[in-house]
Amino acid sequence: MRATLPVHPVDLEPFRLGGVTERLEVARAIDAACRDSGFLLITGHGVPQPTCDAVLDEFGAFFDLPLEAKERCVVADPRANRGYTRLGKEALGYSRGATTPPDLFEAFNVGREDTTGAYFDTHRDFYAPNLWPPAPVGLYAAWQAYEGAVERVARWLLEAMALALELPPGWFVEQCRNAIVTTRAINYQRAADAPKPEPSQMRMGAHSDYGVVTILLADDVGGLQVLRDDVWHDITTPRGAFVCNIGDMLERWTNDRWRSTLHRVVPPPVLADGPVRRRSIARFLDCPPDLIVECIPTCCSPEAPARYQPVVAGEWLTEKVLGGREQRRPDLPDLEIPPTP
Repeated sequence: MRATLPVHPVDLEPFRLGGVTERLEVARAIDAACRDSGFLLITGHGVPQPTCDAVLDEFGAFFDLPLEAKERCVVADPRANRGYTRLGKEALGYSRGATTPPDLFEAFNVGREDTTGAYFDTHRDFYAPNLWPPAPVGLYAAWQAYEGAVERVARWLLEAMALALELPPGWFVEQCRNAIVTTRAINYQRAADAPKPEPSQMRMGAHSDYGVVTILLADDVGGLQVLRDDVWHDITTPRGAFVCNIGDMLERWTNDRWRSTLHRVVPPPVLADGPVRRRSIARFLDCPPDLIVECIPTCCSPEAPARYQPVVAGEWLTEKVLGGREQRRPDLPDLEIPPTP
């Protein structure tokens, strides 16, 4: 029987600080959450609150700049997945084959910076250099501090997930050693003179994430919803916690043992006062671009054979990203369009 909560609370502190028994208990809790909705509310992660506040504030200050200043950070090549994205430039529903109006968000993307060496040079299209704006002056330092802290959270999650699947603790860590990591700061803010949203227009359209695991930091402002039993459920993002969810690639990797669930961000009520601003920072961990993702051995058997054909991770990610950015259906195997009530 499935649990009633679309998002499952998981305290990571026993995994970080405990022994074998405590780590296994956390791994079992993560397994149960991933089997159910694939959404977790992570506490006990060890990231200082001032570090989280600072990175939200610095990216918020960037979005407060005049449009012409922000547009100097637009990267011409959409495959680079870096820099500034204008309001209405993307429609994430296209990433799953759905046709939707443009989404009502603006964003700024950065990637990992430890990309020196032959491997990264060979796959440079997936590790483009970051484009940092001259202002606000504290943005880069705030991101560095945050990335250093949240990278450890991602590693603990990968270790716990490996234990949950009866794999060596370092299995996912090693598989994702050259992972594509993209941190996307997102600003949802309605201008005073903005028209009403079009019918079915979202702040961010219904989609599932593309890769392995997403770690989301956000203001405790309404709008995030998760689809559960054909019903959209509001999800809170309390201060001091991360909302984490698994992506399509991990769902395929685990042969559907774990779920990559549709979610969206809805506009505020038309009569709401003010801009109803929501700031968020999503850190997406994707597989290395040349990794061939096929069913994990512990997730298939003669009674439960592999359901998906192998895919090259970089090709999968590129099609998903460009589908939303170019507002077209991705050319991908096994792409289905689930209903969106």
